[in-house]
Amino acid sequence: MQDIELSIAGMGEEPPLIADGRAGPPDRREISARWLSGTFLTGLTSSVLMGVALFAALDGREQLATPPEIARIVAVAHEAGSGEKAKTDRLSPPRAVAKARDKRRMEVSTVTKVGDRDVVRMVPFIEIKMALAAGHTTNRPYPPFSPREIFAEDGAEQTATTGLIYGAKVDSEVSLKSLDFPIDTANFDENTGLSTDEVEKVVRTAGAGLTDGDVRVEALHYIDPQRFGDSESLANGPLAAQLGVHIVQENVSIAQKDTDADSSEGFAEDLIPFTEDKDITQAFADSGYAEEDARGMADAIAKLLDTSTLKAGSVLRVGVETKDGRSRIVRTSVYDHTRHLLTIALDDRQQYVPADEPEPDPDIATAFDTSPPVSVRGDLPTIYDGIYRSAYSYGMSERMTKQLIKILASDVDFQSRLSPADRITVLFSQPDEDGKASDESELLYANATFGGTAHTYYRFQMKNGSIDYFDQDGKSARQFLFRNPAPGARISRGFGMERHPILGIMRMHTGVDYATRRGTPILAAGNGVVEKVGWASGYGKETVIRHANGYETLYAHQSAFASGIEPGDHVRQGQVIGYVGSTGLSTGPHVHFEIRINDRPVDPLRVRLPVGHSLKEKELVAFKKERDRIDALLKEEDKGTMKVASQS
Repeated sequence: MQDIELSIAGMGEEPPLIADGRAGPPDRREISARWLSGTFLTGLTSSVLMGVALFAALDGREQLATPPEIARIVAVAHEAGSGEKAKTDRLSPPRAVAKARDKRRMEVSTVTKVGDRDVVRMVPFIEIKMALAAGHTTNRPYPPFSPREIFAEDGAEQTATTGLIYGAKVDSEVSLKSLDFPIDTANFDENTGLSTDEVEKVVRTAGAGLTDGDVRVEALHYIDPQRFGDSESLANGPLAAQLGVHIVQENVSIAQKDTDADSSEGFAEDLIPFTEDKDITQAFADSGYAEEDARGMADAIAKLLDTSTLKAGSVLRVGVETKDGRSRIVRTSVYDHTRHLLTIALDDRQQYVPADEPEPDPDIATAFDTSPPVSVRGDLPTIYDGIYRSAYSYGMSERMTKQLIKILASDVDFQSRLSPADRITVLFSQPDEDGKASDESELLYANATFGGTAHTYYRFQMKNGSIDYFDQDGKSARQFLFRNPAPGARISRGFGMERHPILGIMRMHTGVDYATRRGTPILAAGNGVVEKVGWASGYGKETVIRHANGYETLYAHQSAFASGIEPGDHVRQGQVIGYVGSTGLSTGPHVHFEIRINDRPVDPLRVRLPVGHSLKEKELVAFKKERDRIDALLKEEDKGTMKVASQS
């Protein structure tokens, strides 16, 4: 028993089995190193296998396109190169939408009347698309805002140096003379027509001498083409062009035209607030996004929200990417005021899919802020300053910019603030070599969009030789009457029944009060004859002007009358007739303005006013032809391109 116990006690004391021929037990540290290296290699192999599996699983999965703002940050960090840390504060996306190809030069044939002949020549033109809120700057001085200068008539009569658009291209200058057909002296016999055989003989004789420039032979429509030779000679002969032969080129590579060197690339955002219930597609179009990508984005939003109309208080946050000379909407977020509802982005397969909300934009909270002064998307300048800065940065002359201001004066409040969607497109002739306006340049076309409302004007020379600008229907850009005789003044009191601020009784207020500082010039609302200049009890110093067709305007509470304004004098629209004051029953400096039709006061802000001048009959027909030629010219290279303009 003792032997058994000793055997049991000795168990475990035997030396370990040796498989590699070594004598003695291995070192414990050697065992730990082997275990550690084996574990490491196993983990490394597992990680590689898992990575391969994940890559295979994710390959082909739909992914959202890399956000342009992030891609730009990476690109700039790479450009920084030698250890310089990229500064993301430089990478803030521009506030205004960046547009591609905002300047285009073209050669257009025009026809000018010289004596009894029409001279056709090729003239260079420049088309410019200006995003007014794109932060344009200029070192050139421009005149400060002055209603008196803006609405004053030009002293000199305008003369046209650039003729009407002709349409067909010419290799050199061509002179044309039109004469009436001499019907009275024409001598021809209707019964002396050629027979079929004679016509065939003429065609055979003339066929060999036809060139590619000859595009019409009357008799070919009535004679079998096979009678003039075999198929091979027809295919290669001089009559090939006349017989409708179409040569198809093979093994020809067509390369895309290089984009302009100054085409902008980048990412920008725009806010579209809804002040009323509106269709989503229409809201995009009103803000200048009318291309296929905008319609696709609108359809995607409508599908996910189950409605094609957004309510008042909604905001669209539109992200536009400009790349390789082309712009498109790549992301749109929908907000109910500041509450995020939905974000849709364009993925790598060009499909619209839901996405996460982008980084917060503080401007969304102020999208509906209308407290004076109106400030949209930051500290943007006034419309007046924005037009001058943009026009000067694109090389427009002072004379042409003043002309543009005058054209828009009747429809635009120059003292209000710009919004990101405000833009102007102009077309002018005869630029210099740098694409800037020269002394001979003339403004032929202007399209301005402010607050979602578009105004389009075309230059036209009338029969009497005078030049004016008209809308699409041939109505003059100049209004019959201004609705505000003190541009820049604010409305302090409207038209209608209310309590008088001094008398304290309810009575009819028969006009509109425009409040502004004392001494501000008051402008004649239209051409007319002065009927009264003097004191009028509670109206204080008052001026009354009689206009055509039973219209009258009244200007009250003036501090002083303009010199030389007397009853019976003829005044022009925009002429200074007095100065803002507070005479009579008044609580502060303002001008009380009335419009009367057949001695009956009407609301100046609501009454429909006649236009200044409308083209009629032959002049209207000629104007529409010129309008259509300009529209066709501007659409030639705009097809398929989003209408967005680049920053300078």
